[in-house]
Amino acid sequence: MTPRDLTGYGQTPPDPQWPGGARVAVQFVINYEEGAENSVLNGDKGSEAFLSEMVGAGSHPDRAMAMESLYEYGSRAGFWRLHRLFTERGLPVSVFGVAKAMEMNPEAVAAMLAADWEIASHGLRWIDYQYVLEEVERAHIAEAIALHEKLTGSRPLGWYQGRTSPNTARLVAEEGGFLYDADSYADDLPYWDSKYGKPQLIVPYTLDVNDMKIVALNGFTEGEQFFRHMRDTFDQLCEEGGRMMSVGLHARIAGKPGRARWLARFLDHVMESGDAWVARRIDIARHWMEVHPYAGS
Repeated sequence: MTPRDLTGYGQTPPDPQWPGGARVAVQFVINYEEGAENSVLNGDKGSEAFLSEMVGAGSHPDRAMAMESLYEYGSRAGFWRLHRLFTERGLPVSVFGVAKAMEMNPEAVAAMLAADWEIASHGLRWIDYQYVLEEVERAHIAEAIALHEKLTGSRPLGWYQGRTSPNTARLVAEEGGFLYDADSYADDLPYWDSKYGKPQLIVPYTLDVNDMKIVALNGFTEGEQFFRHMRDTFDQLCEEGGRMMSVGLHARIAGKPGRARWLARFLDHVMESGDAWVARRIDIARHWMEVHPYAGS
C-alpha cells in the first residue's frame, strides 16, 4: 500500500467557517531568499541557476555576477516595492524567510516586523535539499530556527522548505515546534497529517498562482497573464466557496515595476470583492486548529 493520501476530503470538503462569512481565505507570501542562494561565496560548488530572469541558466564553478545581481535586485529594490504595495493597503503578508538571507538584510527584517507580517521559516539556505544527508538537513533545520529567533525575537511557527528532500516533512514533524508545515501543494484547504507520529497541520502552498511562472519556460510571458490567472483563480474559488487561495511572490520577480503594477490590480480586485478574508498563514492555521482540531486517535 502506498503511504500517499490520494483521497483527501473527496466530494465533501469541510466548511472552513472563515471569519466574517468570507467565501475565500486569501494569503499572500513573499519568499525572501536573496543572499542565501547557491554561490561559491557561501561554500557551494557553483552558482545559482534557479528562479531568475535568465531562464535556463547553468551553474558555474565560480561567481556568476549577472545571477548575483538579479538576486540582489530583490533585496535592494523589489522587496521595498512589494512592502509599499501591501502596507499602503493595510493587507497582511506571510514571509517565507530564509534565515541566512534575513541575516544579510536586517533593515528588511525590521520592516517585516514593524508591518506585523508573519515570518515563517524558509529553511537555513535557499538550496535543493533533495540529496542532502538527513543528519545535515536536521542540523540545518535546527540552525535555521535558532538564527530566525535571534533575528526576529521569536521562533518561527510556520515552515516551508520549498526545495525539499524525502526526509523534510518527517524532520519538521519530529522537531515539533511548528504549528503548520506548508511543504505541500495537495489541496485547497488545510489538512492534518499524522504519518510521522505527532499530528502536523498542513497549510498547502501553490506553484501555479506564483510569480515563479513568470521566469519559467512554461510560464507567463507578461503581467497581464499573471493578473488574469490570479483573478480567475480567485473568482473560481469565490464561486465554489469554502476554499483557501495562496499567492506566491518573490521580491526579485514580482518586485519588478511592471509586474508589481499587475499585482496591485489584483490586490484591489480582492479588496473590492467583499468575499475574501485576507490573512496571514499563521492566522489560517490557528483558525483551522480551533474550528477543525485533529480528530484522529
